Amino acid sequence: MKTNLFEVITKLDKLKSIANNQGLKGTVQLLYRRIVSKDKTVRRKISARYLVGEGIEIGALHSPLEVPATAKVRYVDRMSVAELRKQYPELANYQLVEVDIIDDGETLGSIADCSLDFVIANHMIEHCQNPIGTIEQHLRVLKSGGILYMAVPDKRYTFDVSRPVTSLEHLIRDYTEGPQWSKLSHFEEWSRLVEKVSEEDLSTSVQHLISIDYSIHFHVWTQVEFLEMLFYCQRTLLLPFKIELSQENASEFIIILRKT
Repeated sequence: MKTNLFEVITKLDKLKSIANNQGLKGTVQLLYRRIVSKDKTVRRKISARYLVGEGIEIGALHSPLEVPATAKVRYVDRMSVAELRKQYPELANYQLVEVDIIDDGETLGSIADCSLDFVIANHMIEHCQNPIGTIEQHLRVLKSGGILYMAVPDKRYTFDVSRPVTSLEHLIRDYTEGPQWSKLSHFEEWSRLVEKVSEEDLSTSVQHLISIDYSIHFHVWTQVEFLEMLFYCQRTLLLPFKIELSQENASEFIIILRKT
């Protein structure tokens, strides 16, 4: 039976703790780094090919995209670094990028129309309550010919593996009616299938996550379903872009859109 990448990484995490006690720590850590760092190499090569000029990266946290010398990046997040530290205590041992612009990454209300050469949104779109609306806003701030660079986790290889793929119909409704109708169900699904919360504790878990405005993965995809959403945006909504690249990359896929 074929083992997916998520299972491999999970097993390696367990092996690392065992290896600490058996003198194999260095070997296991080397194997782990080779597997999980492959995505950064591919990201960097694609970045060098497409990014130039002035742009932004949204939600970079501790893992900003490495860009070529021809690209100048400002960092956007919904909170200051101090607030992000409180929101993500699991990142206590990591250095976070300095936030240049505090804004809602879904709407980019403080960014002028047609003002940027590129927008980087790695592992960001799944956190958006209205993904189609987010792509529309990211295109809004791009100049003609500008690049939207997205790395999107493939749900089959992450902790979202048990969750159903978000349907196109659901995404269209979030876009046309607003996402409030589905917000509660997303938090319930997250608590059940990712955090494995019991039904008895479900309501308490959901209310806690909502109260702290925790940024869950609201929507999940594989590459096929994500492209289906993009084709809808092109053909039905007539959003101004062409798909320059769609490439698998370890546990994610990278999408490059060029504004037309």
